[in-house]
Amino acid sequence: MTALGFLYPGHSAEDDYPRIEQLIGSDIRLDVVHIPIGEDAHRMDALREIASPERLAAGVEELRMAGAESVVWACTSGSFLGGWEGAHEQVRALALAAGMPASSTSFAFVHAVREIKAARVAVGAPYPDDVAALFADFLRAGGTEVVAVRGSGAATAAEAGAWGEAEVLALARQADTPDADAVLLPDNALHTAAHIPALERELGKPVLTANQVTVWEGLRLADRRVNAPTLGALFTREPIVQV
Repeated sequence: MTALGFLYPGHSAEDDYPRIEQLIGSDIRLDVVHIPIGEDAHRMDALREIASPERLAAGVEELRMAGAESVVWACTSGSFLGGWEGAHEQVRALALAAGMPASSTSFAFVHAVREIKAARVAVGAPYPDDVAALFADFLRAGGTEVVAVRGSGAATAAEAGAWGEAEVLALARQADTPDADAVLLPDNALHTAAHIPALERELGKPVLTANQVTVWEGLRLADRRVNAPTLGALFTREPIVQV
């Protein structure tokens, strides 16, 4: 059994994780610890407060006691607002506190884009435009060419978490451009685990979503690869080892 640990802010789309665990269908356990968020707002000050080192460190002990082999900060906006260097510092502090390999959803997107060999991407985010633009800047710092950015202006994680398949599909369509090799949907508050096959059929290209890449990053840190086509192109890359 491989146990992966996730620090998840608040309560919005955490039910994506047991769904993903089922879809993986292997000896993988996804352990989620909730981090209190204070004010639920897609504003930069509120988002930075969510990611304070004290909040993250407080959740680590429970994951360590559960036997997690890696830990991922499952929050996109709470991991890119400090920029490329700030995100590295955040992950280093988390790894030190956890005593295990650590990463964040923002780095998960960067690594997943490289994994699927997408040269150019489009971004569709529930965030306001200024926050969405900072995510695009983070991707560029990681060597990804961003050809389009679409912010939808959802004011809170709760608002984004209430979206169904129709709203998620609409966001992906609005973000997509013909020259994008993949479409990225950040925000771990979005329910996407059940919609990835439909998204990729609709757009005809890989779609990377926050909770999907977060789990993939935890597997990468634990040196595990699984074949789970219902989780999209990211989970069907070779070489595949399925236990």
